[in-house]
Amino acid sequence: MERLWPPVLSEIERQLDGDRFRVLFQGTELVAYDGQTAEVAVPDRVQGDAISRGYLGTIRDAFVRVAGLAPEVRITIREKTEAIPPLVLNPSYTFENFVVGSSNRLAHAAAIAVADSPGLAYNPLFLHGSVGLGKTHLLQAICHAVIRRPRQLQILYLSCESFTNDFVSALERGQVENFRYKYRHVDVLLIDDIQFLAKTEKTQEEFFHTFNTLYNAQKQIILSSDSAPKDIPTLEERLVSRFKWGLVSSIDPPSLEMRVAILRNKARIRGLEFPPDVVQFIAETVTSNIRELEGAVLKLLAYAKLTERPVDLALAREVLQDYLRAPLRRVTIDGIVQRVTQAFGVKLADIQGKRRTKSVSLPRQVCMYLARSLTDHSLEEIGGYFGGRDHTTVIAALDRVKLLRERDPAFSGLVDKLTKELFA
Repeated sequence: MERLWPPVLSEIERQLDGDRFRVLFQGTELVAYDGQTAEVAVPDRVQGDAISRGYLGTIRDAFVRVAGLAPEVRITIREKTEAIPPLVLNPSYTFENFVVGSSNRLAHAAAIAVADSPGLAYNPLFLHGSVGLGKTHLLQAICHAVIRRPRQLQILYLSCESFTNDFVSALERGQVENFRYKYRHVDVLLIDDIQFLAKTEKTQEEFFHTFNTLYNAQKQIILSSDSAPKDIPTLEERLVSRFKWGLVSSIDPPSLEMRVAILRNKARIRGLEFPPDVVQFIAETVTSNIRELEGAVLKLLAYAKLTERPVDLALAREVLQDYLRAPLRRVTIDGIVQRVTQAFGVKLADIQGKRRTKSVSLPRQVCMYLARSLTDHSLEEIGGYFGGRDHTTVIAALDRVKLLRERDPAFSGLVDKLTKELFA
């Protein structure tokens, strides 16, 4: 049946114009065939009724040309099934367990909006950031929220690798139509690590048409990646463009305050409460991402249980010694300003003042950029230090310095040199 239906469809397509064939036969599947009877499953009753009224003979004639037999054709309606198998979702990856801070506030708000109004809020929603910062948590939180909705929606959540493997398998088995039905007849499609799509041209082509079908039908598309769309190498420009149609939001590494909140939340989920000095120690020691924070908590708890020792600072230092690095010089905003004013030949009063000439505004922006990159101060705190400016001014400064670093290698080298000097 898997090999018979595609050539039958090709014969039918020769008899009909392209639009009529797509409307009537997209998503159809041969589910039973014994030479005398052919059972064809269709996505919904409207499509089934249309085929039954005028195209059973067309299907039968196509079977004659392909297989030499004229079977009785029966149309059945394919029942919708839940696209998420049991146990795929992590039960703790919900919005309730997601710690919100300055580094992920926009992504979190967008995810909630999408879960509340699939296909209507931000479509597509594209989340990007380094490993272990919470992208998968937000995608699964959306799944949990959508599943709880009164009106049941069909959801498909998977990795890009699974999508690619599924497509390759469908090509090898001649089941591309089944593959297309699976991915183009869902209400919400979520794909993790979409950057791996860039490895194969055929898979990009297939996903391009899948994206268009879902988008035009106002079905929700949610994607995650380790890079922004424009930074994914070898990704086709037409896909880059479509990924930016909705909302692209980054998730940045958590600040010290946010890491403390995450640790408290991880302990709360397990019915525990860590001593404040233990929480502070872990937050200051494990700085790379949320996943490592969770790993540190699990390691500490396991060791405490095995040795029957209380969770205290001494135990934390002993267990997490692998995370400890050679102590770095603590970077302060005062230290940053001192280095930058020396490098640019300006005065502190100018940096903190109201002057907006390029000779002053650029070093001020570099100070804000380094303060955001190398300290745990919030946008509001950084803006307040530099003459009481608000957070939007700081954001504009960060964007300006990032752009200059991309365009001017000499300027980027200067920023790197200042960074190394601050840690010297």
